[in-house]
Amino acid sequence: MWLAQEVIRQKRDGLELSAADLQRFVRGIADDSLSEGQIAAFAMATLLRGMTAAERTALTLAMRDSGQVLRWDLPGPVVDKHSTGGVGDLTSLVLAPLLAACGCHVPMISGRGLGHTGGTLDKLESIPGYLIRPGLARFRQVVAEVGCAIVGPDAELAPADRRLYAIRDVTATVESLDLITASILAKKLAAGLDVLVMDVKTGGGAFMAEAEAAQRLADSIVQVAEAAGVRTRALVTDMDQPLARSAGNALEVEEAIALLAGEVRSERLWQVVLALAEEGLQLAGLATDASAARRQLLVAWRSGAALERFAAMSLALGGPSGLTTSPWQHLPRAPVVRPVQPPSPAWVRRVDTRALGLLVVTLGGGRQRPEDAIDPAVGLAELALPGERVGEGRPLGLIHARDEETAAQAEAQLRAAYELTEDGPAAPAPPVLDRR
Repeated sequence: MWLAQEVIRQKRDGLELSAADLQRFVRGIADDSLSEGQIAAFAMATLLRGMTAAERTALTLAMRDSGQVLRWDLPGPVVDKHSTGGVGDLTSLVLAPLLAACGCHVPMISGRGLGHTGGTLDKLESIPGYLIRPGLARFRQVVAEVGCAIVGPDAELAPADRRLYAIRDVTATVESLDLITASILAKKLAAGLDVLVMDVKTGGGAFMAEAEAAQRLADSIVQVAEAAGVRTRALVTDMDQPLARSAGNALEVEEAIALLAGEVRSERLWQVVLALAEEGLQLAGLATDASAARRQLLVAWRSGAALERFAAMSLALGGPSGLTTSPWQHLPRAPVVRPVQPPSPAWVRRVDTRALGLLVVTLGGGRQRPEDAIDPAVGLAELALPGERVGEGRPLGLIHARDEETAAQAEAQLRAAYELTEDGPAAPAPPVLDRR
């Protein structure tokens, strides 16, 4: 007779669990036959004792198989990207249409903001009418016809993950490397991918602040995804400064549209997009090397093909026509815009990126509680980045706020996030730190 408490005891004692035991346990999570207490005990035992590579793979596959697994019959490879989250990280909004314009099909299932990091779904919800949960049938149709669709998780995909994650969130077990790996990959593998490119953030604005922890997570994801038959590569990228010039939902959508239209406001953002896309095209067999991949990507970008894919995706998922030609006619705008000047002209030495992410939350652009509504219009724009000169007309950034009082309170927080120097510009870390 199989008993859940025996599985918990074995993991508590540091023993290796069989694939069959993990499958039964995950089935119990999905069908509610296990109690929240049992799931919490399992999560804590896993956090404290860890898992072998075989256990981690078995857990991930069991969570993938707890719901529907998509199968595709498309003329091109099925490719996706996932990020562990950052500030000003609008990479997905640019990467998906760019890959689609190069012959990939991108069924991107994304998430909401968590803590100080922004969520792709929250950004897309700032587009009037955009359906983040269109249902599997429409999702499949848009991927087939447009080449990409960025949506939220469907209830039929990896249902065990939703329940396990909710319990991890309130039992101090979110940090488990094994459970993070399974949570990320369960949803991605359920999407029926051929290729996955991971963007694992490290630095002050990332959840994995230490580079060594980010590398371990990158290695774990690559190992498990490859074992599941998905060609995978992980980049470890720097999040010690905002990736884009903006942080906030509608503001980031507008910057993504501008980048797709040819305006590179943040060179670091563009380099991360290109690096991830190059890996995706090579793994998909659409480019022989990084140079060939970059040539394809630049053609798709400069020709406007990638921008056209974004416009077609938005329109197919309920967004307005004309979004990419006149974004501010459709996106919500904050009534108060306040430039924040430095105390005196200086160079930006470093930015407390986490503080900027938390400031966006304070403005109303993120959640302090899961049930909070987000104000899509607020946030930060035209952010100065390390190595740049501020003052003499160049502000640290612009605060987009709902009212003057909130803007005034945010001004001091924005100044406090910047460390300035008179000693001249210092070279920031490269945007891509490692490839795994």
